[in-house]
Amino acid sequence: MISLDSLGTSPPGFRSGFVALIGRPNVGKSTLLNHLVGEKVAITSPVAQTTRNRLRGILTTPTAQLVFVDTPGIHKPHHLLGERLVQSARGAIGEVDVVVLLVDGSELAGRGDGFIVELLRNCRVPVHVALNKHDLVPEGKAWALEASYRDLVASVIGSRGGGDDGANDGANDGGVDEGDGPTQGDGPGDRAARSWPLHPISALSGAGTEELLAAVAADLPLGPHLYPADAVSDQPEQLLLAELIREQVLTHTREEIPHSVAVSIDRIVDDGPRTAILATVLVERSSQKGILIGKGGSMLKEIGSGARLQMVKLIDGPVYLELFVKVVPNWRRNPARLAELGYRGD
Repeated sequence: MISLDSLGTSPPGFRSGFVALIGRPNVGKSTLLNHLVGEKVAITSPVAQTTRNRLRGILTTPTAQLVFVDTPGIHKPHHLLGERLVQSARGAIGEVDVVVLLVDGSELAGRGDGFIVELLRNCRVPVHVALNKHDLVPEGKAWALEASYRDLVASVIGSRGGGDDGANDGANDGGVDEGDGPTQGDGPGDRAARSWPLHPISALSGAGTEELLAAVAADLPLGPHLYPADAVSDQPEQLLLAELIREQVLTHTREEIPHSVAVSIDRIVDDGPRTAILATVLVERSSQKGILIGKGGSMLKEIGSGARLQMVKLIDGPVYLELFVKVVPNWRRNPARLAELGYRGD
């Protein structure tokens, strides 16, 4: 429970609220969250669907407090777990003050992006489109790539009816450099797209993120601090610890293990000089258990070593970590098991 006294006094004109990071799997939402917050609050890996929970990262500036909600990538689900992940991401859209749609700006807009834009068609809060991986865009290609997303947005929100086309005639376009290509027109489609400003950024290097932050913060409602100014996350410690272990599994394994693994923190004992953590890694098949353990337990030791290094930073002290591997057939399709692991889709 956060006490009102711990929040301090917010200056006049202070803004605060929740910001959903929405997008396809593996477009860099967690990387962006960690960069904005300045600390690791979400795990990252090259594996799609890395994020499974709605993780919150908190950034407090002198003029605003932004609570970012990192959501699972929106994709076509193939099992109950996938359905709940997508349900969780979609549910976040109606519970925040601003939406940031993160796309892979180094590629042309695709069907997956179109599906999410359509999903946001009737969104009642401001939407900002962040064109991530801008550092990977070849010279001279930026305008064409940005235009594909501008046209996609215009094709959807420009057809909503009502007065949308002229609602933002005086707004800027979110900082997109128009010098890379032909001069933009000012037709209905261009005006519609500008109501969802585009921001070229790089979550990896941080390029463009300050401009994105300023634009998003300006769209937050006036309000007090929601969390203490030094907070970076409100996630339970057990969830963060479990995610650090799962990150190492994703980093060190291949085959089908990444999507078939879950982690349960069984016990945390703080005995003074160090924190002892006992955890179980769940897989669906015996063959996956063998891969995770490795010859002579080598793989499990490597996973544990990597996770322990991250846990030391989180807990700020020595950590003893003991890992077990358990086979639970079809846990991704078992409603009761998913609920135990915290995958409820809400």
